[in-house]
Amino acid sequence: MDKKYTIKDIAQLAGVSKGTVDRVLHKRGKVSVDALNKINEVLNVINYEPNLVARNLKNNKVYHICILLPDPEIDPYWQPCIKGIEDAVKEFRAYNFSIKTFFFNPESKKSFLEINEIVLEMSPDAVLLPPLFHKETLEVVKKYDELNIIVNTFNNQVQSDSIKSFVGQDLFHSGRVAAKLLDLLLKKGQITIIHIDESIKNAIHMQEKERGFRNYFNEKENQDYDISTLKLKSPNVEINFTNFLNENQDLSGIFVSTSKAYQIAKVISETKTKNIAIIGYDLIANNVNYLNQGVIDFLIHQNQKRQTYLGVISIIEFFLFDKQIPNTILLPIDIVNSENAMSYVE
Repeated sequence: MDKKYTIKDIAQLAGVSKGTVDRVLHKRGKVSVDALNKINEVLNVINYEPNLVARNLKNNKVYHICILLPDPEIDPYWQPCIKGIEDAVKEFRAYNFSIKTFFFNPESKKSFLEINEIVLEMSPDAVLLPPLFHKETLEVVKKYDELNIIVNTFNNQVQSDSIKSFVGQDLFHSGRVAAKLLDLLLKKGQITIIHIDESIKNAIHMQEKERGFRNYFNEKENQDYDISTLKLKSPNVEINFTNFLNENQDLSGIFVSTSKAYQIAKVISETKTKNIAIIGYDLIANNVNYLNQGVIDFLIHQNQKRQTYLGVISIIEFFLFDKQIPNTILLPIDIVNSENAMSYVE
């Protein structure tokens, strides 16, 4: 039956007053054990579900959510996150939420801390951020926790009791997927794992991918691979990789642990080096260009747009529907090649 029961209906069925029912439903005031049992029996029979949306609207409470995002003008990897935020805002625009986005320099701890101080002074109900800087993130989330501000994270994962939820991929298994792809392409040969611009902020992110990558090959029997790691830093990435390439003529496979595989692909394309398989990350324009040219073989899509969308939605649903925020939301590890790239690129 789809009948919508009112407080008056429940009171009549339980043989108690409307005020008693109201106190039970809203968990306020004292109610006798006998009355509580009668009301709960009725609620179980009619399968009563409170209209949490109507209750929140009636309370006229405006929930404030702040999102901290690395500036896409500095690193285009983060550009899709803006669309994810916009989608969440559009979906719940009829409800009482104020959602504001703040940008910081992804290469500057100072910028990250300054933006967090601004947000702390606003004292929002919840915050969503990518913990690019490990130590600094732990410091700021502790401050948020002291003010009873919910903190959700995405993209990078750090362990802290002050963090409510993480949205992103399992980086270890992501590395294993990359290894499997190269194994299928090569069967044997020299493979290099390349970390570009590794720093304190993303070292854990890269290392976890490498750990998964090496774990895959360590489990293989009779493997015929020589695996090394190469760390490159801007602005000399292309020059230093060219030198490495000249010194390693037998190189057959490359795994780039960041969204900068295009820098490696550019060198290989210009030197017309053949038969080197490349696996990288993220569907930024430069990567997709080399993917379509056949220089990059596969890109692993981390879907940063959906990361931010789910991070925001889980907060909204917590306030609106009293829905528990999951500790971890893991996204699928999507494998993209030149044949299916168009279905991912907006």
